[in-house]
Amino acid sequence: MLPGLTNAGTLKRANPPGQHGARRKGKTSDYKERLVEKQKLRFHYGILEKQFRRYVAEASRRKGPTGRILISLLESRLDNIVWRLGLSPTIPGARQLVVHGHITVNGQRVDRPSFSVKAGSTIGVHSKSKAKPFVQANLEQAASRVRPAFLEFDPALATGKLLVEPQREDLPFTCDPQKIVEFYSQQL
Repeated sequence: MLPGLTNAGTLKRANPPGQHGARRKGKTSDYKERLVEKQKLRFHYGILEKQFRRYVAEASRRKGPTGRILISLLESRLDNIVWRLGLSPTIPGARQLVVHGHITVNGQRVDRPSFSVKAGSTIGVHSKSKAKPFVQANLEQAASRVRPAFLEFDPALATGKLLVEPQREDLPFTCDPQKIVEFYSQQL
């Protein structure tokens, strides 16, 4: 289950769907393993293939391990930070908050969910949006939510701060970024 997509539990099946699902087991290919890892990351953050490919290309251009840089780029997206702070129960909900102009970064209103938040930036709820009932409900839930170590949150002011760049260990699910880099290695 990818934690950012929904609050509902997923359907756990012992076998794949269909009449012959129980007999359809076999060894997965290297390509399938790489594709599954890529799709897991893509679906968690809710981004399309073209944009994801751009993130991989940017990560490979920068100095350092490409997998770690890719995770850092994806984890520092504004919609993801809003979700991780607890201002929204899901990433799609956080994306909607950002697009509708309810979120500020360093006091400036930002309406792009893919905005890259830098370390030391302050993320908050716009002053006019704090009175809205759905924002109040999210803030009440955010007070008791567990946050990763790279974020700090003040529920009284409805602001959070990105302390340091996120790392691979901060992902809320298991992922092997090396397989994603391998998947794109021949395409880029």
